[in-house]
Amino acid sequence: MSDNELDRKDKKAGGPSQPEQGEELHQPEAVSGTANKDIDFIKEKVKERPVNKRKLLKRTIITASMAVIFGLIACFTFLVLEPVFSNWLYPEEDPAPVQLQEEAANEEMLPEDMVLETESEEEKESTPVTSTVVQKIDMSVSDYQKLYSNLYKLVQDAAKSMVTVTGVVSDVDWFNNTYENKGQTAGLIVADNGKELMILTEKETVEQAEKVHVTFCDSTQVTATLKQSDPTTGLAVICVNLTDIAEETKEIIKAAKLGSSNSGSGLLATPVIALGRPMGNVSSVAYGMITSMDTVLNLTDGNYRLLTTDIYGSTNGSGVLINLNGQVLGIISQRNNSSDAKNLVSALGISDLKSNIEKLSNGQAMATLGIYGTDVPEEIQESQGVPAGAYVTGIVMDSPAMVAGIQSGDVVVKMGTEEITTFQEYNKEMMSLVPDSQITITIMRQVQDEYQEMAVDVILDTLK
Repeated sequence: MSDNELDRKDKKAGGPSQPEQGEELHQPEAVSGTANKDIDFIKEKVKERPVNKRKLLKRTIITASMAVIFGLIACFTFLVLEPVFSNWLYPEEDPAPVQLQEEAANEEMLPEDMVLETESEEEKESTPVTSTVVQKIDMSVSDYQKLYSNLYKLVQDAAKSMVTVTGVVSDVDWFNNTYENKGQTAGLIVADNGKELMILTEKETVEQAEKVHVTFCDSTQVTATLKQSDPTTGLAVICVNLTDIAEETKEIIKAAKLGSSNSGSGLLATPVIALGRPMGNVSSVAYGMITSMDTVLNLTDGNYRLLTTDIYGSTNGSGVLINLNGQVLGIISQRNNSSDAKNLVSALGISDLKSNIEKLSNGQAMATLGIYGTDVPEEIQESQGVPAGAYVTGIVMDSPAMVAGIQSGDVVVKMGTEEITTFQEYNKEMMSLVPDSQITITIMRQVQDEYQEMAVDVILDTLK
């Protein structure tokens, strides 16, 4: 078989064959054309996606809304938690409890005291003692003017402790129109606990008021809130935040000086000044003297001395009585006057009110046992064998005393571990107790011809 035939067989069999000399190779050109087509597909131009303005605006609004909501939540969280963290990191100190100065002897000088201060012991020995029973003193009109001018200077100084309290209550008339009804009374600045100014005033004006305003002696006005009230005496204490008072006003006003109204202080026929609203008008003033101090008001769980004067005032008067040293002797209270002396200015003695004022200023509610009582005189103790203590003269209906079985004629001799020898000591002990507390009260009860000791457990109630 020749070589040409062999080549033809190889071609038919599909086997590789070598190109003959002089022949051209066309196969690589076909492969190059296919590669170019692939590259052309890869080089196709990709168009950018068109912007959807509506969707973009929607997303922008959602993002802004979420930012606002987040900001509001952050602000609310800060406002809620900031006081908590501030109190935790910088705890706020509680205001100091109000403690009135203990009562001292009456500071008012008697004539004999002035003689002792101006004369030494040597002068007494060398100078014969002489006394003038009656001495005539000629006084001109100018002397009277000077006298009243000096009294008014004392009034101006004492007026720095006085305020006008206004209670505002909303009401509706026949035509369903709302209007404000205002009631006014006098108030006395009694204490400053470092954060609040305590003002003693009448309970009736402020207890049901929706808003309470206080006007100081320089005519500036601030808002006050009720601290606590005492239904027995009809008094209440309201408070004003010191931050609400202007610095100029703080420099002018001051707490009142409280004197003594005890029976041993020699107040009978003492000159006094009534200021506040004794005539029913703002800043009214009257001069007079104390005519009686023997009247004692037997009220629930306490007795209060009533000071009467010869000052003719208003039946709706309010304010205070002060002595010539500027000390407060009593709080004007016209509701306790007798029917034949309604317009004469009377006042509750300040000595009997100091414990009440202190407790009201500290915001403490009054506890009550519910008895009326008095002291047991020494002659009765000796002649009839009645033990010393708080003698029960009456019981308030449905009171803790009635529930515990205390009766009229019993004598309270011990409260807890405290010995009781007078009704004043009983009242003082009651002021130290709080409502809903339980206490063991020891009483002496007459059985036939002798007094026998009994102990009763009592749960005190809130004075209403």
